[in-house]
Amino acid sequence: MTTDAISNTQTQPTTAQPADLYPTRVEGPASEIPRQDKVVWGSAADGPLEQELLDGFDRNGYLVFEDLVTPAEVEEFRAELQRMSTDPVIRADERTIIEGTSQQVRTIFEVHKSSDVFARIANDPRVVGRARQILGSDVYIHQSRVNLKPGFGGGDFAWHSDFETWHAEDGLPRMRTVSISISLTDNYSFNGPLMIMPGTHKTYVSCTGKTPNDNYKSSLVMQNAGTPDEDILTRMADENGIDVLAGKSGSAIMFDCNCMHGSNGNISPYPRSNIFLVFNSVENTAVEPFAAESARPTFLGTRDFTPVG
Repeated sequence: MTTDAISNTQTQPTTAQPADLYPTRVEGPASEIPRQDKVVWGSAADGPLEQELLDGFDRNGYLVFEDLVTPAEVEEFRAELQRMSTDPVIRADERTIIEGTSQQVRTIFEVHKSSDVFARIANDPRVVGRARQILGSDVYIHQSRVNLKPGFGGGDFAWHSDFETWHAEDGLPRMRTVSISISLTDNYSFNGPLMIMPGTHKTYVSCTGKTPNDNYKSSLVMQNAGTPDEDILTRMADENGIDVLAGKSGSAIMFDCNCMHGSNGNISPYPRSNIFLVFNSVENTAVEPFAAESARPTFLGTRDFTPVG
């Protein structure tokens, strides 16, 4: 498998356009809509997670797993990330996002297709089994990427719900999607770790403003369309608090698609990087975008719904 011989054009027919339960990118003020979907679709009998953990995921919208992968695997992932982030061909690929000021790699998308190393963990039972259990069905990879946040200048990620974008611009109809972030470096409170407002996955924040054409080209560096209202964010933080998810390399965070989350920039000397895998239920495949003229490129939201694992 090579990084320069990958097709992004594989598609499968979409189903009829369902009703839009989560309108967004609307005129007028932003609004909050109660979640219309279950959070946990499976049971304790369906996978590795005990009922207590399933209840915690349902309540808070996320779980943390210590030592999900081994130290040897972490080293292998780091070496692959170093190789990819310094390869001129990969740096020039549209799937690679470069920091504007430092010119360092920020994100490489679709790594489960461009790297055999990352393909293995994307199909590993340790991640796929947990996703299947939460979603109650077979799953496919809606998106994969590696994120890099170098020391002395790694950029921030503003508060957002992933589902808002995946619904508006990729056409995911319902909230039946989970993300698993595997840490390749130690995450301290000061090097830009993931932050989540627990419990916010139960409320959908509808955003204002029409989606610009080819919005992804700018939003991958700085999000504008799909930005939550600051008054709503303040109220959510007041009511739910903010959990700063520090942890060691090899640990992982699994979180619901509608969790309000973000991360600070990294001005510390200590880099932060992670593998990010997004699993969607095969019963929730993408249709036409709900708030964009056309779907984003398939490296951001696949149209190949083949189950993994």
